[in-house]
Amino acid sequence: MKIPFFNKRGKKVKDGKQCIGLKEFWEDIKSDYVKLEDNPEILAGIRKIATLISSMTIYLMSNTDKGDERIINELSRKVDINPCNCMTRQKWMEAIVMNLLLHGRGNAIVLPITRDGILEDLIPCPSSWISFHEHKEDYGYDVGINGTFYDSSEVIHFTHNPDKYYPWKGRGITVSLKNIAETLNQSDTTKKAFMKSKWKPSVIVKVDGLTEEFSSKAGRKKLLESYLETNEVGEPWLIPADQFAVEQIRPLSLSDLAIDKTVELDKKTVASLIGVPPFVLGVGKFDAEEWNNFISSTIGPIAIGLQQELTKKLLISPKWYWKFNVNSLYSYKLETLAAVYGDLAVRGIVTGNEVRDKINMSPMEGLDELVVLENYIPLSKIGDQKKLNQEEE
Repeated sequence: MKIPFFNKRGKKVKDGKQCIGLKEFWEDIKSDYVKLEDNPEILAGIRKIATLISSMTIYLMSNTDKGDERIINELSRKVDINPCNCMTRQKWMEAIVMNLLLHGRGNAIVLPITRDGILEDLIPCPSSWISFHEHKEDYGYDVGINGTFYDSSEVIHFTHNPDKYYPWKGRGITVSLKNIAETLNQSDTTKKAFMKSKWKPSVIVKVDGLTEEFSSKAGRKKLLESYLETNEVGEPWLIPADQFAVEQIRPLSLSDLAIDKTVELDKKTVASLIGVPPFVLGVGKFDAEEWNNFISSTIGPIAIGLQQELTKKLLISPKWYWKFNVNSLYSYKLETLAAVYGDLAVRGIVTGNEVRDKINMSPMEGLDELVVLENYIPLSKIGDQKKLNQEEE
């Protein structure tokens, strides 16, 4: 493909002799360009999501007639403990989510490596390695990884925010955040320039302009050294009353420029688009209800997309599926957990060791049996109570 060249007037030319230099052209483009990953607010919000998702346990579950049960085998250990041989599971999942939401613009590719039908490695591919090529005839697509092409069924393809024209491909949230990233970057630049400015005096000294020393820069410096500079902190100034008048002024602040309000508003907008609470980006205070809503409305749907793709590509049995332990991220008070599970224990629904596990205590011998208080009986057995039978006699 030939790239057309343009002269300074915008007219296409046949060769590059009259075209604008690439260096000047790039300088004009990058002057207003801000990468999303270079914006601290956007990076902090997305990294928070990635950290939370990577901290959840991944369960291998099975559908049974009595309900869903957790399976513990070598496959569950491989995905939840050691999915990639060159990194921990937490870093593996964090890299996937960061590619999904930020670097890969809504796409994250993991390449499975198998040997004799056994899963050996799950390699998260950097976004710079990836390219997509759609099939016009069968609505499928191939995934290019460093120049090698794979059918979409051969790789694990996580997506976020489906594309308008190719729903199998993610689009991410980069378009929505671009303008806000530029505004936040400009606000940061203005703040740095303001803090570096030398025009912020906190004290103004009125001096009689008729004095001889005031007529030159060296003379004004001599006046400051003579009357205003001190050797110790707190030492009083001794100045002539008829020549000097000292006033304190309030310098121009960031509040006067309304930068802090603009930044706060932009941070709230970023938080809303990403789906994190504003206090994650430093705006406002922690709120448990807002946090729990964030877990259920943002973390939960992303986790469901991840577990469905893992189930589709890694499992053959129609009864097995992967599940993230989202409940571990909710904000619970210890006394609330103890009260809820303690009540379940006396009703014979959970064992004592299950209660101890919820409040991070080690199991104890003899607490693996279901127990129930004697006055908790089935509704159909109410008439069989001994005290009622004694009254009849």
